[in-house]
Amino acid sequence: MRLERAEILGVTFDNITMRQAVDRTMELIRSGRTAFVVTPNAEIAYDCIKDREFRELINKADLVIPDGAGVVLASKILKTPLRQKVAGIELAEALLPELAKQGKRLFLLGAKPGVAERAAEKMEQIAPGLDVCGCLHGYFESDEEAVEAINAAKADIVFVCLGSPKQERWMYRNADKLVPCTMIGLGGSLDVFAGEAKRAPELMIRMNLEWLYRLYKQPSRIGRMMRLPKYLLYAVRKSLKK
Repeated sequence: MRLERAEILGVTFDNITMRQAVDRTMELIRSGRTAFVVTPNAEIAYDCIKDREFRELINKADLVIPDGAGVVLASKILKTPLRQKVAGIELAEALLPELAKQGKRLFLLGAKPGVAERAAEKMEQIAPGLDVCGCLHGYFESDEEAVEAINAAKADIVFVCLGSPKQERWMYRNADKLVPCTMIGLGGSLDVFAGEAKRAPELMIRMNLEWLYRLYKQPSRIGRMMRLPKYLLYAVRKSLKK
């Protein structure tokens, strides 16, 4: 599958819909090689502006998914509009029935001890027949410990939920050590599946106000969330220079 791409402030996003993201991810799994998928929101994309090495790493991913209304808004400001926001948590949920149907083995990596196991139980309810072949919390002592667990489980796909930029760096650093599989960086998704955290109400999600809900629930995030207006300001400045 050949996908249209769009460069937004240095990050080259795949300009795709949710359905295309699911299809492309399943295609990567079937390819028989190791691949990694990243899901940058505006906060991560802002980090890419400031950190050249991180930006280059993100652009080397096999699939770069626009996870956030801020990224989509920046694309419109720059007149290179992305089709839609593809939220990582929603992509993960959409993948589950496909993984079950095609008999693919899923490994869960990240979160606090016990969370991945509870997330696995919820995922198996969402997609009966899903094969969650292993879980490991995010407090592993070494890369080798996680790599060995994934390889021993013979995973086809790994949900890597270590938070950014740790998860993106981990995937890139360990890609050549793993059995052929596809890794997806999904931040705090395991906490949501396990019921440890809640997404915003549906209305706020539809209104692209999920960031406001997160700030309400976690006021300590305000420093990090200031990256959103700064990112949009970069987009405005660049648009004025055109």
